[in-house]
Amino acid sequence: MFKHTLDEHTELRLLEVRHAEALFQLTDSSRESLREWLPWVDFTKTAEDSKGFIEGTMKKFGNNDGFEAGIWYKGELAGVVGLHAINWSNRSTTIGYWLGERFTGHGLMTKACQAVIDYCFEELDLKRIEIRAATGNGKSFAIPERLGFQKEGVVRCAERLNGAYVDHYVYGLINE
Repeated sequence: MFKHTLDEHTELRLLEVRHAEALFQLTDSSRESLREWLPWVDFTKTAEDSKGFIEGTMKKFGNNDGFEAGIWYKGELAGVVGLHAINWSNRSTTIGYWLGERFTGHGLMTKACQAVIDYCFEELDLKRIEIRAATGNGKSFAIPERLGFQKEGVVRCAERLNGAYVDHYVYGLINE
C-alpha cells in the first residue's frame, strides 16, 4: 500500500477498492458544494460508481500514467488528489484535487499538492506541472497561487458545468 505522511494528522494513501464506500459517502455528503465545480458528481450515484472510479485509477497507476490518492485527515477520508495523466514524452502532468466540504479551511489541500509536486519533480523527474481551475472557483485557484505556480492564461469555454460553459485559469510550475 502506498502511504505518505504529511503531518501528524494527515496522510496520502493510494485509493483502493476497499475505500469505495468511504469515497462515495464523502462525495454524497458534499454533493451540493462539489457539483458546482465538478461535472462527475452527478454521475456518482452509488458506492459502485465510486468503486468503478477507483478501479480505473488503479489501472492508471499500474500503467504508470498517474494516480489518485485519498487525503486522510485524523483517520477519515477528506478528499482526493492525483495526476490526471502523465505525458512522458514531454515530462509533464496535470494535478487534480477536491475536498469534502467539512474538511476545507485546514490547509490540507495545499499540503497534499506540495507533496504531489515534490513527488513529480524529485521521483518522476517531470519538467512541468499544470493545474487548471474554473475562473469562478477562488478556493481552487488559490492552491496553485499559494504554491508558486505562474498563471499562464485563460482557456475560454473550457468545461461544461451544470448546463453552462466556464473558463479555466491555467497555472504552470516548471522544474528548474
